[in-house]
Amino acid sequence: MEIEAIYISPGHDFYNRFGIGRLNHDVNSPKSVQCVEGKGLVGDRFYDYKENFKGQATFFSSEVADRLRQEFPEAKFDNSAFRRNIIVSGLDLNSLIGKRFRVGGVDFEGTQESAPCAWMDEAVAPGAHEFLKGNGGLRVRILSSGKLKVGDSILQLLKAD
Repeated sequence: MEIEAIYISPGHDFYNRFGIGRLNHDVNSPKSVQCVEGKGLVGDRFYDYKENFKGQATFFSSEVADRLRQEFPEAKFDNSAFRRNIIVSGLDLNSLIGKRFRVGGVDFEGTQESAPCAWMDEAVAPGAHEFLKGNGGLRVRILSSGKLKVGDSILQLLKAD
């Protein structure tokens, strides 16, 4: 597994916006990001969103993005279009639901699939929403503070408390 990219955005483009239009907040792609236990990623729209939030950060598979590009060859999109924070390769994200794991010295708990929303048909390609069901990424809680970096490549499963 390897972290290929990190994306953070100060504002919501889609979240709680059904029926009222998309916003277009900048998406930053830093080489590293500070993770804060129980709060999220510094600078991201979900940072300190609410106590015990299940989506303090999100992971997404670059292989899923590549399969989507094959399915919809007319679609031209960057991996930031998915509005997920940590793009990884070589990892089955759904296998981490309900598990605790460490990447780059930061501990996470996989809480649930980061289910795609209907906006994916606009942001990526018509049909992307349906295609991404079951492959929308992984929502996590951050269990320890630390820094994640592009290129971090060691995943360690942790024992449950």
